[in-house]
Amino acid sequence: MMHLQLITLTGVSIDKDVYELMAPTTAGDIAVFPGHEALVTMAAPGVLAVRTNKEDKNDKLEYFAISGGIIEINPKYVRVLVDAADAGADITEAESEAALNRAMKMRDNATTQVDIEKAIQIIAQQRVRLRVADLQRRHRQ
Repeated sequence: MMHLQLITLTGVSIDKDVYELMAPTTAGDIAVFPGHEALVTMAAPGVLAVRTNKEDKNDKLEYFAISGGIIEINPKYVRVLVDAADAGADITEAESEAALNRAMKMRDNATTQVDIEKAIQIIAQQRVRLRVADLQRRHRQ
């Protein structure tokens, strides 16, 4: 087992021992197991998946939609520092779909590059949230 901490701007979302962490990085997705070589890497916005026990099947995975940040790994622990992390169980698909549609309209009506970039960031965030909600729903069926 290794210790996982998922820390956001609002506090600690996870602080427990886990068997596996699958995380999006700027270099691609990685899987981390106990004993992993020390590494510090950039987290990319995407899906973070956590397997608590070695024998847990995929339907027991916990999913989180994360923003970018930093992942610190050593053989005994993993620390994920991100601005935001939304647990799959807490995401409402209808709300995320509505937010995605609002952001697309905002992008289409934007008059400055700053507004366009903000809308693109919100669109990406809502797409990740929808992907996590879909994974959560499919693995619970």
